[in-house]
Amino acid sequence: MTTTLANIRREFPLLARTVRSKPLAYLDNAATTLAPRAVQERVQSYFSSCTANIHRGVHYLSEEATRQFEATRRKVQKFINAADPAEIVFTSGTTQSINLVAHSFGQQFLQAGDEVIITEMEHHSNIVPWQLVCAAHGCKLKYIPLTTSGALDLDELPQLCTPRTKLLAVVYVSNALGTLNPLPQIIAQAHRCNVRVLVDAAQAVSRLPIDVQQLDCDFLAFSGHKMFAPTGVGVLYGKKELLDVMPPPYTGGGMIAEVTLAKSTFLPSPERFEAGTPNIAGVLGLDTAIDFITSLDRQELQHQEDELLHSATAALQAIEGLRIVGTAEPRLGVVSFVVANVHPHDLGTLLDHEGIAIRTGHHCTQPLMRFFGIPATARASFTIYNTPQEVERLAAAVRKAIRFFT
Repeated sequence: MTTTLANIRREFPLLARTVRSKPLAYLDNAATTLAPRAVQERVQSYFSSCTANIHRGVHYLSEEATRQFEATRRKVQKFINAADPAEIVFTSGTTQSINLVAHSFGQQFLQAGDEVIITEMEHHSNIVPWQLVCAAHGCKLKYIPLTTSGALDLDELPQLCTPRTKLLAVVYVSNALGTLNPLPQIIAQAHRCNVRVLVDAAQAVSRLPIDVQQLDCDFLAFSGHKMFAPTGVGVLYGKKELLDVMPPPYTGGGMIAEVTLAKSTFLPSPERFEAGTPNIAGVLGLDTAIDFITSLDRQELQHQEDELLHSATAALQAIEGLRIVGTAEPRLGVVSFVVANVHPHDLGTLLDHEGIAIRTGHHCTQPLMRFFGIPATARASFTIYNTPQEVERLAAAVRKAIRFFT
């Protein structure tokens, strides 16, 4: 596929919309990316041509749906370079993937007195599960602190790791700041201490090529709706030797080897973690989203996105009374900011009247917000279909909002 910006934008019908009589500038991609036409058509095709439940069906439609579903598993395996398709578990998204690991890994490997390490920049979905699991098992939860620029203070990591530390969970790219964490360094340090590593790759999956074997992470989670696929579908990658010994955190149809009145036994991974009917249409949409991403020149598009981020940062920094929150480098795709005497929610509302969609609030990172001494930020986030003109509109709209409030 030609990767010119105009051609890419034509693949996304929603970009042709007007909002409040203004052309839409969609700058909320860290929350959810738009779905290209091909993904929308693939989802509709499932409902119009092969609606059926997967696995165990002997009729034609079930066999066809199963074939497409399992082909997607192999495509995801290739996309992140997993060693085995059995290492790919379909979930509803990053949140479910992390909860699955927290409860199942916790049940198998955590004992009273053990430790789990996370960071102060994590999304709530990578904090709260570990708080609950540590409380249930009598474990200690530790945090890698932040620097004032919004980077992880990795000088603290060697002191945090002890012989009782069992797992480290860390975000690849911060959803609130855009900070790109040095995963190879973090994973290598953890493994030297015999600590397993889970990576939240929700914000990284559409921006960076991911090779789980090269990273050597033990688990990796991401969501379809951050990578041009439908909502309600995601992936958990886990090393097979771990998944094979972890108990299922939930049970039901599709993951059973045998049930008697006395006991039940379970299938191996990935089936043991996919109880019930999955989001089949969403998984097929994910398949097409991967095709879309891999058809593009990702290096070129990453350069374009970096240029947007740098120009947006410069334009916003030039506005009197505005402060960028999180200045650590490298950053990817996100610029968060506050304006003196203007609440982020009010700012977001006024930008909406200019046709500009941004995200305002604490971004499910309340500990991070408390670190910076603020309740919320305004966040603009960019991806492959955003334009320099939208950056200019963003800066102009922020200036207009400030004039309104002063």
